[in-house]
Amino acid sequence: ALSAQTEAPFYEEWWFLLVMALSSLILILLVVFALVLHGQSKKYKNCSTGKTISNVEEAVTLDNGGFTALELNSRHLNI
Repeated sequence: ALSAQTEAPFYEEWWFLLVMALSSLILILLVVFALVLHGQSKKYKNCSTGKTISNVEEAVTLDNGGFTALELNSRHLNI
């Protein structure tokens, strides 16, 4: 008498285990990547661009009517 099942089931084959391992690795990497992106977007949510631009403009503008001027352009050097 011969047994009806002579082969190993497909889930014990080497190629199936390799496919499952690779797909699990890809799934884990996608979850980590999504968590990193979510953390970065949450990190920069508190920064508002309007405040940053106004602070930069206030730091750059001078008391000459709101226009910036380079000191090197207005100074003439005598050689």
